[in-house]
Amino acid sequence: MEKYIGSCLCGGVRYELNGAIGEIVQCHCSKCRKANGTAYATNAPIAKADFKLTAGEDVLKRYASSTGTQRCFCGNCGSPIISIKADTPDFYRLRIGTLDTKIAQSPVCHIFTASKAEWEQITDDLPQYTERP
Repeated sequence: MEKYIGSCLCGGVRYELNGAIGEIVQCHCSKCRKANGTAYATNAPIAKADFKLTAGEDVLKRYASSTGTQRCFCGNCGSPIISIKADTPDFYRLRIGTLDTKIAQSPVCHIFTASKAEWEQITDDLPQYTERP
């Protein structure tokens, strides 16, 4: 069984993932850019049942960024951890940059490139989609 450990920048929020990490995508939508302060967010679906907070439940904050979407982040350092979408209740979207365990997977595509930052240049050979495929 796959096991991963992750945490926020300050270490206040820690988690375990006892299961698979789905396909990793680079999301360029404006909400991901704002939530991460970067040109894109690197996300992957994980089974909700496989995710367990091991520390920081009291500092994990939730923000409803749009109808049906909550973004969860450390209330101390601001690190984004997961997002929760009402239309996929059995899955979370994990922010891959919070993993402490090394992974072998790589991103498979770029999504929402129609709204990517005007200063960002995508220079890899991954497929690009103007929206979610």
